[in-house]
Amino acid sequence: MSPDFDLKQYLEKHRLIVEEALEAALPEKEGPEARVVEAMRYSLFAGGKRFRPILCLAAADAVGEEVEAAMPAACALEMIHTYSLIHDDLPAMDDDDLRRGKPTSHVVFGEAIAILAGDGLLTEAFVLLSGYHTLLPERALKVIGVIARAASYRGMVGGQVVDMISQNKPADLETVQQMHSRKTAALISAAAESGALAGRGTDEQVEALARYGRAIGLAFQIADDILDIEGDTKILGKTTGADVARGKVTYPAVAGLEEARQAARELVNDALAALESFDQRADPLRALAKYIITRRQ
Repeated sequence: MSPDFDLKQYLEKHRLIVEEALEAALPEKEGPEARVVEAMRYSLFAGGKRFRPILCLAAADAVGEEVEAAMPAACALEMIHTYSLIHDDLPAMDDDDLRRGKPTSHVVFGEAIAILAGDGLLTEAFVLLSGYHTLLPERALKVIGVIARAASYRGMVGGQVVDMISQNKPADLETVQQMHSRKTAALISAAAESGALAGRGTDEQVEALARYGRAIGLAFQIADDILDIEGDTKILGKTTGADVARGKVTYPAVAGLEEARQAARELVNDALAALESFDQRADPLRALAKYIITRRQ
């Protein structure tokens, strides 16, 4: 990786690009739908690193395409991610009242509107994807399929179920890995894979970036588990210690903190190995992989 590459600058530049695209994709509305759109926008624009859409754009860049080719997929991924956070925070799920340093959606808008805001963001994501006119239909369908599977019971939804039914019960490493690979890693892997598809990557490039995404997705969640123990609520923008308080199954709880850190480092090395055939255009992906285990929020 080039020693001159500035990840902080890259992230800020692309975060602003994503913010502009999201604003265009979900403008303010008037009329009967105004309240639910307000709630959708409240959570969508509440801050956040925009990690998944930036990863999607970086994957498109790595296979040699302009990042704009992946923008519909990038925005769809952020909408799906935000919907999942709204629903995760509900009283029936994790019952959180703080997200990204702000009151959660149901605290501000009530449970009914929060549920509908999540539903609206999930649906709007596929409205965006259905208008993918810059790709051949077969390639556009592949992008839609990758993202849909990652969000489905095969991926994120299924991972959330494992999370819920495992609380306050003995668990092993296999259960934790299964949960993390679906609840978190599936959507992150989809970001890398859909970016490569939208960027018109070869089959080999798409598969390599899917492997990269699976590895950093697991590393990302392990790092989150560690931050829940060691992080600062003010920096994170969400309550720390909540996983332990709820009896959640986490990597550190099952394997210990030091083994969790080692597992995250090994996954990052796996991710970097998946990028061996890529040139310097994949440097943002390399830097993102390393950033995952050093971040503080």
